[in-house]
Amino acid sequence: SFNQYTWQGVQDFCSANSLNANYYRPTEDSDAARLEQMDNAVNDGAKAVVVAGYLFGSSIAEAQAKYPDVEFLALDVSTVDLGDTAPAENTALITYKEEQAGYLAGYAAVQEGYKELGFLGGIDVPAVIRYGYGFIMGADKAAQELNLTDVNIKYWYSGSFQPNDDIATKMDNWYVGGTEVVFACGGGIYLSCLSAAESNDGKMIGVDVDQSNVSDRIITSAMKALSNSVVKALTDASANDWTWPESYAGVCQYLGAADDCVGLPMETSQFTKFTQEQYDTLFQAMADGSLVVDNNSSADVKPVTTNVTVDYQ
Repeated sequence: SFNQYTWQGVQDFCSANSLNANYYRPTEDSDAARLEQMDNAVNDGAKAVVVAGYLFGSSIAEAQAKYPDVEFLALDVSTVDLGDTAPAENTALITYKEEQAGYLAGYAAVQEGYKELGFLGGIDVPAVIRYGYGFIMGADKAAQELNLTDVNIKYWYSGSFQPNDDIATKMDNWYVGGTEVVFACGGGIYLSCLSAAESNDGKMIGVDVDQSNVSDRIITSAMKALSNSVVKALTDASANDWTWPESYAGVCQYLGAADDCVGLPMETSQFTKFTQEQYDTLFQAMADGSLVVDNNSSADVKPVTTNVTVDYQ
């Protein structure tokens, strides 16, 4: 879904501007394979190359020097992902305030009446950590407002972004043990969680994009506006004669509610208690800065809670 919506943004931009868009897929999970496809794109005449995911960090670091006349846009890639190399003037990095999206999901889940929650993370990279910690903090805030002290969250990183039997078994145990809804955060692992939810009449929260079309088990999704981010960035680059303007060139942007780049899809969410008015109030507080969500991304530093008990597994 992450790649899908990034690609959708490229297609939308190119369609609106009568430009060609081509999709290149690495033949394997390696820096060399990723760089090879960037080579192919440039050789085919690409003025801009868009990539998604922190795994592209090393190949972007090499490609930006190799092709100084090509603009590179990397979503969910931070300066840290480039290693010892700084982003060049022809590279724009976009990351997101996942903690805000996670907070909205956790807050909504508890306001909706769920008390037994779960967070299933993939690999404990910063984006996944921020989603999870935001989820905890949002749930804790809602529990405070409702004067609840019996909200529990099971919390686990699977160590993989791919579905597997170990994850499915773990999720089965969670649902059988009383967990009502799990925030599945990390690539294809949602498939393992979904199979367990379907077997045990459980619910899920999707991630990155609106996953309501996947299953009616998904009550809402903690989203990033991936397509919008791509369209906006490419529009700004093309208006600047295919050169990144100052706000993009060699910069890592950190987009959130203030940029309308995170949120919940209220139109497709299965809420009966959590209202649009509550959501709008909370979102606006994030957007104007009156509500600040801790953006800690260290797995060793746990959020402080007062009304929610977290079982780190």
